[in-house]
Amino acid sequence: MSTLPYEYYIDIVTKRYFHAVDNYDLEGVLDCFHSDATLTEVTTMTRHDGRDQGIKTMFQGLFKSFSHIWHGNFVHTADSETQSICSQFTVLITPDGGEELRYENCNRFYLRDGKFSEVFVYMSGDNLLR
Repeated sequence: MSTLPYEYYIDIVTKRYFHAVDNYDLEGVLDCFHSDATLTEVTTMTRHDGRDQGIKTMFQGLFKSFSHIWHGNFVHTADSETQSICSQFTVLITPDGGEELRYENCNRFYLRDGKFSEVFVYMSGDNLLR
């Protein structure tokens, strides 16, 4: 297990992953994940398996259903020894033809060799990651 610097964890979450999500950059999003990664929305225990299968399909649906997505107001706690980072943040998201929604979410990211192997999403509202 290689130890990455604290700054790497902040960068992959904010400047790579959430930047790509907010800009509808599917390839940029998927590049943050290992091919065998999982993403679980914990509130409803909805699990997406595999970068190129479940995770890709989930993001395609998200991008198709929402006209605007923004993540910000981040608070991070990273642990380079366990290769993990917990991020609390605000989400402003607008359904196509709908009113903007505000969420206060928390994600737990586990990394392996610099990419996400497991992501756990805790949402303050309805599950948007179906």
